[in-house]
Amino acid sequence: MQTVGIRDLQLNPASFTKPLENNEFVMITKRGKPIGIATSFNDDALHHGLIESIVLKAFNQGDISLGQLSKSLKLTKRETMKYLQIVNIPLTNYDIGEDLKGIEEFL
Repeated sequence: MQTVGIRDLQLNPASFTKPLENNEFVMITKRGKPIGIATSFNDDALHHGLIESIVLKAFNQGDISLGQLSKSLKLTKRETMKYLQIVNIPLTNYDIGEDLKGIEEFL
């Protein structure tokens, strides 16, 4: 693993890009303290983890449906619902207070 400081990034960007082009990890430091890690998009573990993370967040925020999530994860809807339980993401997310208010207004 290559280590690159913030100043090195500014002065010599190739010190950062060459390891990435060779599919190596790069630890980024600030004043010698690690602040991040970078890897290329060709890294299969990152690629799959990144996609999963993005689609789970999108589902949790209500941006995509269960069907879209299932397709992105390449799972059936049933498998996706089980997976959501494992990662502690609710299948439905709504405010019960809004429902109660609606019921009170209706009555």
